[in-house]
Amino acid sequence: MDIKSVKTDCLHFLGYIPCKPNKNHGVHCTEQNGSACKYYLPSGKRILIIKLGAAGDVIRTTPLLYPLRKKYLNAHITWLTHSPELVPLVSDTENGANLILNYDDKSVSVIRNSNYDVIINLDKDLYACALAKEKDNAAEIFGYTLVNNNPFPVNELATPKYITGIFDDISIANTKSYLQELFEICGFKFNNEEYLLPKHEPGSGFDIDKSKTVVGLNTGCGGRWTSRLWPIDSWLELIELLKNANYEVVLLGGPEEHEKNTSLQQKTEVKYFGAMSLKKFIGLMNETDIVVSAVTMGMHIAIGLKKPLVLLNNIFNKNEFELYGKGVIVEPEKKCTCYFRPTCINPDYKCIDYIFPKKVFESVTELIK
Repeated sequence: MDIKSVKTDCLHFLGYIPCKPNKNHGVHCTEQNGSACKYYLPSGKRILIIKLGAAGDVIRTTPLLYPLRKKYLNAHITWLTHSPELVPLVSDTENGANLILNYDDKSVSVIRNSNYDVIINLDKDLYACALAKEKDNAAEIFGYTLVNNNPFPVNELATPKYITGIFDDISIANTKSYLQELFEICGFKFNNEEYLLPKHEPGSGFDIDKSKTVVGLNTGCGGRWTSRLWPIDSWLELIELLKNANYEVVLLGGPEEHEKNTSLQQKTEVKYFGAMSLKKFIGLMNETDIVVSAVTMGMHIAIGLKKPLVLLNNIFNKNEFELYGKGVIVEPEKKCTCYFRPTCINPDYKCIDYIFPKKVFESVTELIK
């Protein structure tokens, strides 16, 4: 076979193993009669998305794949991230990415030696911006680069989001959602495009009483942002209110929440199935009817699953959250003075303590109705 007949521009071509058409149908790029493979699909634009983290932000960036697929037909999309398990592949959904790279030296080497038509860097991160600057010879570039050794907008499209990130007072006054800002960075208008989740395991096999309304309590907030950590006594009070109203309560969380959830389960005898893989966790959350969560990755998974959501928020601008009409936001009844701070610096009180369990319970009941 003549190597020149190999269609390296085909979206099915991998270069290191047989493509799916060859594997499934035994075809070659060019058949013996000289005709092209009927599965040949020439790639359109080569697009690189740089969105490293945090994990929740990676999930809520996935709606951007919809307009990209619509604008750039047959595009080959590469996504560089710290959380590759959270990005859907095109084999999972037609709007997914073609290639997902975990951020490390090997992946950066691949990107440095690859050519792209469109670069989208959505992180105001020195490493991400430096890499985008290296690739700024692309025909189109969006987001952030380096100027005077600091992250800076590539163009005016990224300026509003950049400004809200460096001035608290402007951020507090912002009325746009994160997704509106994200889409505008890339020259799109947000039209309620929903999250895309990676392929996950079914939630069967869990001992959950589905004859009742199942309320999932996502009790964590991540290890860094402890200012948004709801007190364990508040979770205990909420659980008792839910149990007394005959709800089926399921505790949710990752390894960081395991000790807390185990303690809550022992004190209240509600359901807890332990820490588990991400795919299994998504499947478990999908078994719930409604979720209560602070601002964390679990919140974004709930949104991606289209679950009604009661969101506990104290330190962020509530306008940034897109709940798609399926959720309510409960905030402290006492002013929070720690805007966008990982830890509370108020010596007088923690505003998160002033989100009261009764109010959360009432929000759950009202949202279910």
